[in-house]
Amino acid sequence: MFGTSGIRGTVGEDVTADLALDVGRALASDGYEQVVVGRDVRESGIVMFDALTAGLRECGADVLEVGVASTPTVARAVPRTGADAGVVVTASHNPPTDNGIKLWSADGKAFDPDQRESIATRIERDAYDLQPWDGHGSSAPLTDAVDRHAAALVESVTIDDPPSVVVDVGNGTGEITARALDELGCDVVTLNGQQDGSFPGRPSEPTRETLATLSSCVAVTDAQLGIAHDGDADRMHAVDGTGTFVPKDVLFALFAREAAEAAEAAEAAETGDGDVVAAPVGTSVTVDDEVAAAGGSVSRTPVGDVHVAERAARSDAVFGGEPSGAWIWPEEIPCPDGPLAACKLVELVAERGPLSELVADVDSYPIRRRSVEVADKEAVIERVRERVRDRYEDEDEDEDQRAEIDTRDGVYVDLENGWLLLRASGTEPVVRLTVEARTERQVERLEGDAVGILQRAIERFPSENRGESGSSAGLTDR
Repeated sequence: MFGTSGIRGTVGEDVTADLALDVGRALASDGYEQVVVGRDVRESGIVMFDALTAGLRECGADVLEVGVASTPTVARAVPRTGADAGVVVTASHNPPTDNGIKLWSADGKAFDPDQRESIATRIERDAYDLQPWDGHGSSAPLTDAVDRHAAALVESVTIDDPPSVVVDVGNGTGEITARALDELGCDVVTLNGQQDGSFPGRPSEPTRETLATLSSCVAVTDAQLGIAHDGDADRMHAVDGTGTFVPKDVLFALFAREAAEAAEAAEAAETGDGDVVAAPVGTSVTVDDEVAAAGGSVSRTPVGDVHVAERAARSDAVFGGEPSGAWIWPEEIPCPDGPLAACKLVELVAERGPLSELVADVDSYPIRRRSVEVADKEAVIERVRERVRDRYEDEDEDEDQRAEIDTRDGVYVDLENGWLLLRASGTEPVVRLTVEARTERQVERLEGDAVGILQRAIERFPSENRGESGSSAGLTDR
């Protein structure tokens, strides 16, 4: 039921009002007595929101209704109000045909695996504590959630020389970023600012390809950078002052380096005790290099902002992120906050100079990404694990091929001069392959190894598991 980031799927098939009702019932029956609820701009969210809040109240929980707001706005409201949990009806960066449900704990973190399992079990067993007519919960509007979030953003940064910024809201809930930057003194232009759950301006997920209009707008104006969000504004990506998309791993490296440098300064002043950056497997060694240069270290997690947030919540961590655009400053809030990331990036540019120069200062390495559609991705990955152990665990003769293997999330192989990752997608019937090395020759060799391992694993299964006949043609760049 729960994927890497909550419940998500096609409306009317995977995600229905019945499911939303059951999630609400299960939360209230599991002891969450007061719950903050919000939604993104999708039209289907109206029905899901009503069904979910009905389920909560039917089983005795009181509801604080935020209405349409960004996911981090809702997550921040949970600990501030003393509520027991929070819910956002959203499919995040997915297309308008989809919707979903994200659950937040009392401290503003995403539900952990045990919490998710408890909710899923109640739904599977229809184990609800339905209340009599006089035991239903109440409902009240929470009118200050957006204002409080915006105020927190303004307080989180100091911008002495505010730059000009273009903010691509993507027809979603990210308008709070433009509001905060305007209050900070920036000259702000917005794109796709009208809320519309069909996302007419561009696809909800911000990528190099979908941000062509933002790139053009920044390039032909005096804007110093551009900011873009997905539908629920938990993600943030950027383009520099020339209109060039900032590579995801490079943006991660910039944020991580800044956090590690601040941690080193705090430690020198004996006011800090951590310098660890949380990053999922599959993150570029560019991040490791930049963090190490700043005196910190990187701790790898399984893929998913839930896992990154768990690691970032430890006392030794100062930052956590995913190249997908989820950025976490644990001292601020233990969830991805796209508007906060936008303000932090603008502050960095105001202090350090043009974003293009900051990007150019970060070394990057050859990285290759491919994917193949399979009928049973988990079975393929299990066979990949066997193949990887055979290939690398007994490798004695070649120092470059000595490896550390991590199978917590797919198969991650950390080698002397590079790494490879083979994992099942959390949302599609796809196995993804990623390799990175410090030279083109090394990445070609590693890619050949990874492709061979995957192809041999696929060949063990029926033809429907083989993409295009199990040949390397079935592997595509994604």
